[in-house]
Amino acid sequence: MRILLLEDEPRLGRALERTLSAQGWSVVWAKGLEGAREAFLEAEPDLMVLDVRLPEDEDGGFRLAEEVRRAGYKGAILFLTARDTLADRVYGLDLGGDDYLVKPFALEEFLARVRALLRRSAEVKTGRLVLGPLEVDLSGRAVHREGQRVDLSPREFALLELLALHPGRLFPPEEVAERVFGDGEKVGAVKVYVHYLRQKLGPEVIRTVPGGYRLGYDP
Repeated sequence: MRILLLEDEPRLGRALERTLSAQGWSVVWAKGLEGAREAFLEAEPDLMVLDVRLPEDEDGGFRLAEEVRRAGYKGAILFLTARDTLADRVYGLDLGGDDYLVKPFALEEFLARVRALLRRSAEVKTGRLVLGPLEVDLSGRAVHREGQRVDLSPREFALLELLALHPGRLFPPEEVAERVFGDGEKVGAVKVYVHYLRQKLGPEVIRTVPGGYRLGYDP
């Protein structure tokens, strides 16, 4: 697996590069936007780990993610940033990010998220996710539970897809409402659709945890 790391802070960049390399992954560490662009063009990575705020551009990581998604990049993107507002998280994920980790963070959590994203990236390339007893066809937007098809409405599928593509990640209700309904105020509707999915797919499919919801199956 090849990982492109964009981080301008030397100490953190060095620590992340060593941590990732120790897992046996090939890591290219870029310290600025131009270096990251060149590394991306040289060999498309399986995962991009992008610091958002850079000396040359305070939205540099966001900008690069937008560029590569427009160019057709299908790999995973993990944002690293001290910007922790809901608006920033939603903006980054809507640009095409797969996960968003706020600084400071523990290296153990960082590695767990990287492992989950690399696994998910490999599955997404096939257009199919396996989640416990569920098989989710992303391209056909179909779900089977233990071999039996389960019909979901477009919003039910959107909710399941959101959680399934970010296993292990906690989503506040406001963020789910913004990403599924396009309206952060529809928190009540989120509860209704969580209930619908649990009825159709089993109560374990979504966990309610302090602060929001997460996929019920471990990555």
